Amino acid sequence: MTSRLVLVSPATSAALRQARFDADGPVDAAGAAQARAAATALPRAARVAVSPGARCHGTAAGLGLGAGDFAAPAALDVGRWRGRTLDEVTAAEPEAVARWLTDPASAPHGGETVRDLCVRVGAWLDTVGRSDGRTLAVVEPEVVRAAVLHALGLPATVFWRLDVPPLTATELSGRAGRWNLRLGRPLVGPPAPPTAG
Repeated sequence: MTSRLVLVSPATSAALRQARFDADGPVDAAGAAQARAAATALPRAARVAVSPGARCHGTAAGLGLGAGDFAAPAALDVGRWRGRTLDEVTAAEPEAVARWLTDPASAPHGGETVRDLCVRVGAWLDTVGRSDGRTLAVVEPEVVRAAVLHALGLPATVFWRLDVPPLTATELSGRAGRWNLRLGRPLVGPPAPPTAG
């Protein structure tokens, strides 16, 4: 039995453009348009999973996927930093941000540690891995990172070294708990240059 999982990162939002800790902000107009344009680039799937945040649900709707058959893991809980920008938090708590970015067991914001997120996502990935066929999941970038770490057996210390651009597909395929990885396929091309005339 071969399992295939396509992890789709959500489209852009105002919070993403502002580097704001906010998974519940909706996709912006440009992100919604890009999601609609990418709908035909997705492979057929036996199952669809969507993270609970508004950005993931908006992206799934734009892709024509609806709410999905089951829930995918939620975004990293950043506790009291929620709603603030990275610049604001770094200015107010530079040591805490530095510790958070280098120590996966640290949660100075009072929320979830990166290590705990990786464990949570790993358990979900193990469950998906017992399903035959393809699962398509619209998930936050940190869920993509955690899934890749689990699939490849990488340490949580490399979590922040993985970049997950908006509206890209990261593909995992495998059997018996062994995964192969295909990273970051864009679902849409760059915008066409304006025409003169």
